[in-house]
Amino acid sequence: MAGGAIAWITGKWNPRFSRYISLASVITDLVLTIGMLGNNNSGQTWRIEYLYNWIPRFGIRIHLALDGLSLLMLLLTFFIGVLAILISWKEITKNTGFFHFNILWILAGITGVFLSLDLFLFYFFWEVMLIPMYFLIGIWGHENRIYASYKFFIFTQASGLLMFLAIIGLYLVHGLNTGIYSFDYMDMLGTYMSPNVEMILMCGFLAAFLVKLPVVPFHNWLPDAHTEAPTAGSLILAALMLKTGAYGLLRFVVPLFPNAAERFAPVGMLLGIIGILYGAKLAFAQTDLKRLVAYTSVNHMGFIVLGVFAFNELAYQGVIIQIIAHGISTGALFVIVGQLYERLHTRDINKMGGLWKQVPAMGGIGLVFVMASLGLPGLGNFVAEFLTLTGTFKSSVLFTCLASLGLIAATIYSIRIMQKVFYGKTNPGLKTHDLTIRESIVLGAMVIAIFVLGIFPQPVLNMAKPAILKTLHVMQISREAGKEPVVDVSRFVTDPDEYISDK
Repeated sequence: MAGGAIAWITGKWNPRFSRYISLASVITDLVLTIGMLGNNNSGQTWRIEYLYNWIPRFGIRIHLALDGLSLLMLLLTFFIGVLAILISWKEITKNTGFFHFNILWILAGITGVFLSLDLFLFYFFWEVMLIPMYFLIGIWGHENRIYASYKFFIFTQASGLLMFLAIIGLYLVHGLNTGIYSFDYMDMLGTYMSPNVEMILMCGFLAAFLVKLPVVPFHNWLPDAHTEAPTAGSLILAALMLKTGAYGLLRFVVPLFPNAAERFAPVGMLLGIIGILYGAKLAFAQTDLKRLVAYTSVNHMGFIVLGVFAFNELAYQGVIIQIIAHGISTGALFVIVGQLYERLHTRDINKMGGLWKQVPAMGGIGLVFVMASLGLPGLGNFVAEFLTLTGTFKSSVLFTCLASLGLIAATIYSIRIMQKVFYGKTNPGLKTHDLTIRESIVLGAMVIAIFVLGIFPQPVLNMAKPAILKTLHVMQISREAGKEPVVDVSRFVTDPDEYISDK
C-alpha cells in the first residue's frame, strides 16, 4: 500500500519513477515471502501470527496469520505481481503513476484476503482489491471498457454485500450462543446453529466466492472483464483474483459451515461439472482470442469446485495445485494474447494464422502453455487434474466420469488455439516480430514455474498438507458430533490429536 501511494505521487514527476518503485515494492514482498519458507514452527498452527485489538467494542481485531496454504498463495501473488509490472512496462503510457497505484493496491487487497483471520478485516480487504480493478479496467481497458468495468463491479460488489450480511449473521449467532461477540475466525469455528440458519449463512459466503471463481451461471462478468482489461489486469484477474474465491471455499466455507457444506456438496459438484463442460464449449465457440482464453478459466475453475466438495485429501491436493498451475498457465496465455494484440492490433483468430514463422519463440512458449491447459503430463495442470479426479472418484464415480470428458473438450479448444494462431495459412497482411528480452524473461519464468510444478509437486503438497488436514478434521468432528453444540471445536487447531482422542 505504501509503495502504491509513493508510485502515484512520484509518477506525476516522471513515469519511470512509478515503474521502478512499483517493481521494487513487489520484489521486496516476494523476497520477504520466500524468506518465510524456512519459518516452519513445528507443532504450531501458524508460521507467523499478528493480533491487535482494532475496534474492541464490536470485537473487531487486526488478526493476520500465515500457514502453508497462505504462504503458497502469497508466493503466487508476488510472483505474478512482478510479472504484471514487467509486462506493462511499455504498454501503459497514460496516468502511469495511478496505474501502478492501482496494481499495488490490488495486490495489497489480495494479500490481505490470504492473511486475514478476522472476518470484518477479511471483508475490508475483499473490497480493497475490488475498487482498484474497477479503475484498471475502466481507465486502461479497450474499446468497451466502461461497460465491462461496471459489470465487473456490480457482480462482485453485490455478491460481496451478501457475504457481509452472512458475516454479520454469523457474528450475531456466535454471540447469542456464547455471549462473546467477535468477528474472529478462531472464535467462530464450531459455532452451533440450526441446519437452516447454517445453510442460509453459508449461501451468503458462497455467493461471493462462486461469483469470484466464477461458477456457471455466475460467470457472465468474466469474459467481458478479461477482454477489455489491459494485459496486466487480465493476468492478475486470472492468476490471482479468481483464486481468492477458491481460497475462500477452503478456508471459510467448509470449516465454518461443515454440515451445510456436506448437504450442499452434490449441488456444488454438479456446478463444477457444468463449469467444466460448458466452459469448454464456450471457449471452443469464440473467435476473439482473449475471450477464448477467458472461458478456459471457467473450465478450469470447475475442477476446483468439484474438488472442494469431494471432501478428501487427494481432491484437496488437486485443488491447491490447480490454483497455482492455472494461475501460471492461463496467466501466460493472457500475456501472449496481449503481446499479439500489441503487434497485430487484432484478437480475431480468423485473421491470424501461420505466425510461427515470424514468432517461433512466442509460438514455442505458446505451445507449452496450450499443452498445460489441456493437461499434458509433465506440466502442473496434469498433476492438478489427476489428483482432483482421483479424489473425486472416492466421492462420486458419475461426476468423475463426466469431469473426465472435460479433459477431451479442453484438448479440442487448446489445439484450436495453436491451429488458428500459429499454424495454417499465413495472412500476408500481418507483419510482426518475436519476443523482446523483457517479454522473454516474463514468459521464461512462467515456463520454468509450470515445469517445476509438474515435475516436483511434492514440496507444494507438503506445505499445504497441514491446512488440508485441519479442514478435513473439521468435517470429521462435525460428523461425529451430529447436531450437538460443538462450541469448543477450535481446540482442534492448537492440538488436533488430543481433541480427537477426547471426542
